[in-house]
Formats: sequence, structure tokens, C-alpha cells
Amino acid sequence: MDHAHGAHGMSGMGGMGNTVSSLDTLGAVLLIGWAVAMWAAVVVIALGNRGQARPWLYKVAIALIGLGVIGQVGHFQEHVAQAAYWVAHPYSPPWMTPWGNGLSRGMGQVDPSKPTLGMEILHLMGNFIFLAGLVGIAQITRRAAGALKSRKWARMGVWMQGIHGLEHVALTLSIALGASRAIGLSTWFGLIEPGPALATYRVWWHFVANLIGTVILAIAVYHLWKERRAVKAGYGVPEAEVAEADEAVAVVTGPQEADCEQSTVVEPVVAGRS
Repeated sequence: MDHAHGAHGMSGMGGMGNTVSSLDTLGAVLLIGWAVAMWAAVVVIALGNRGQARPWLYKVAIALIGLGVIGQVGHFQEHVAQAAYWVAHPYSPPWMTPWGNGLSRGMGQVDPSKPTLGMEILHLMGNFIFLAGLVGIAQITRRAAGALKSRKWARMGVWMQGIHGLEHVALTLSIALGASRAIGLSTWFGLIEPGPALATYRVWWHFVANLIGTVILAIAVYHLWKERRAVKAGYGVPEAEVAEADEAVAVVTGPQEADCEQSTVVEPVVAGRS
């Protein structure tokens, strides 16, 4: 969904100049609401972690992480589709999926005089949702002491995605403030002229950044699942619920694998909180 700006780039945006439908508007509002709700949850978890352990905070954090994963799956597929289109048509204008175009049109109503602003806002929201999910993993592991691998990978992801998020803030603000081209690392600060070179650089820059970020997210989620007993204990989740979850794993994976997994779990040491 990241495109070169100018006449060449605009010609490939799949109808961003078309009439905005009510569905486009609804989709834009829901996506922005999704991002706002996730960051509100981040604040609730961060504040809650300063006090006593509460099992409901664990559930809020899990919901936050789940929504972050879902959001990044949708976000990353757009980059995959765009890169695939480039492989087939390297000299054609950039391309967006129909749903990407619709969301861009909906968000572009903020300022119709800036045709690419909606697309920039769309990617800004996508990256904020992704970042919130990574922050959720970093937050949910705070109460379990020790060198959790999930915490390590989540922190790595937060740093990387935080930098990537700042890139999208710069791209969005530059267009919103009236720049003729988006200014950021992925446009070489607006120095690359609109055309195939800029489109190629920007498409692949964001594809690679999202690929690396998505891999980090997947590894963090994997380790979070492996370390779930220590994490749940930190929030005072009743041992009965932990045992029920492990029984469910045994049903899906088989008793031998579940027993092996449980045998490798180190008893958690809960980090103190004032």
C-alpha cells in the first residue's frame, strides 16, 4: 500500500479518486477505532501492572496481542500482494488491493485535496496496530521474573516497529502539511523522482521491514505460548485455569508431547510489584 507520489504513482492507485462509498467510510472509522482501542488497552495494562496482580489484566493483554496479530496478518498480506504485483509488472504503477483502496478512500476524506493522504493514514494505522500488539507482549511478561525469551523478542520488535512507526508518522505528516511528496527513509527524504525507481524502492523497503517485523512477532508469540505458565502465575491466574489450558493442549497435541512440554517448564518466580 506504499506508493510513489506524483502523476505516475497516482495512476496506479486503483481508483483512489473514485467516489467514496459509505462502506469505505465505515471501514475507515472501524480501523481507526481499532487502533485507538488497542492503545487505550496498552495504557490500561501499563497502569494496571503498577499495582497488584489481577487476572483480568492478563485477559486484556491476551486480547490486545490477538488483535495485534490479526491486524498484522491483514497488513502484511497487502505488502505481499503489492510485492507480488511488482514482480509481475516491475515498470507499472504501484497497485493496491480493492479493500486497501476502499480504506484509503475512506480515510482520505480528512482532506480530499491531498489524494495520497488517505493511503498514508491507512498505513500509519496498520503500523500502530502492529506496534500495540508487540507492546502487549512486552507488558504481559513484566510480572514474571527471569530472562523470558518472549520478553526479549517483544522488546526487539517494539524497538524495530517503533522506528518503522516513526517513518510512517513522517510520511503522513509531510503529506498532511502540504509536501508534494511523502518525506521519509522509504522515499529517500523526497529526493527520488516519482516513477518506477521510487515505486520499486518504496514497495520493497516496506515489504522487507514488515517481513522482518512479522517474523519477530511470530517468534515472540511462540515463546509466549511456551512460557505461558510463568506469565499466568504473575497475574494470579488460578492454577486450575492453567491446568485446564494444559489439558486442552494434551487433547490437541497428544499426551506425550504435552507431558514433555510440562516437564521442561521452570517454576515461575513472580516479580514483585509495589
